[in-house]
Parts: sequence; C-alpha cells; structure tokens
Amino acid sequence: MSATADPKTLDVRSKNEEGSTNALRNVAELGGRVLLAALFLLSGLGKIGSYTATAGYLASAGLPTGLLPVVIATEVLGAIAIVAGWQTRTTAFLLAGFTLLSALIYHNNFGDQVQVIMFLKNVSIAGGFLLLVANGAGQLSVDSRTR
Repeated sequence: MSATADPKTLDVRSKNEEGSTNALRNVAELGGRVLLAALFLLSGLGKIGSYTATAGYLASAGLPTGLLPVVIATEVLGAIAIVAGWQTRTTAFLLAGFTLLSALIYHNNFGDQVQVIMFLKNVSIAGGFLLLVANGAGQLSVDSRTR
C-alpha cells in the first residue's frame, strides 16, 4: 500500500473545505454588516420617537435643529443600505465620516473617561466601515447580485 494519498480524494476534500470556508465568510460578512448597522437603525428610529428631545440635544451642541431629519435619514437609510449590501462602499464611507464627525462633536471631553471611551467606540465603528469600503459587502449582498 502506498503512503501517498489519491489526488482525486485530496481534490474533493479541498473543494469541500473551500466551500465551507466560503460559506463561513459569507455569513460572517453579512453578520458584520448587520451588527454595524443595528446601532444606526435603532438610533435613527429612536430619534424619531424622541424628536423634540433630540432636537434639543443638537441645539445644545450648537447645531441647527433643521439637521435632525438629515441625521435620521443618514442613520436609518444608511443602516438599511449596509444590511442589504447596496452601494456598500459609498454608504460605508459616508457613515464612517458621519461617525467620526459625531465623535468630534459629542465626545470631545477627553478629561472624562466615559467620553474618551465613547470617542474610541465611534473611531472603532468608523474603522469597521472603512473595512467595508476596502472589501465591499461580500457575496450575500445586493452589490454582488448587480455586478
């Protein structure tokens, strides 16, 4: 009996391993998009439910309250686009910028440890979005269906 493996058996194993790796990658990409987007979807919907209070919060930061519909649309529509994987690179780039801008406006008191953590949370989320910019949405997305 020979110690070498049958090349046909190795080829089948390779294809099976490759298929399960691709399936895991596809599910992980979709899961990552859902997890990134969940924060924005819930936040945007919450702003609709507490519109007046949120408008006051914008005003307290020196921003015009007329920006609130734009903020809500950015969060809700951006989250939906990311989950669906539609125009992912563009949407992720815009949400990364939105997230960094929010960090600079609302979490800039670096003498407060909680604010530093919130700032770094936003920076980390922006990093996740930049990974989407670089790599796209993956196979389980509208983007992959329209290519």
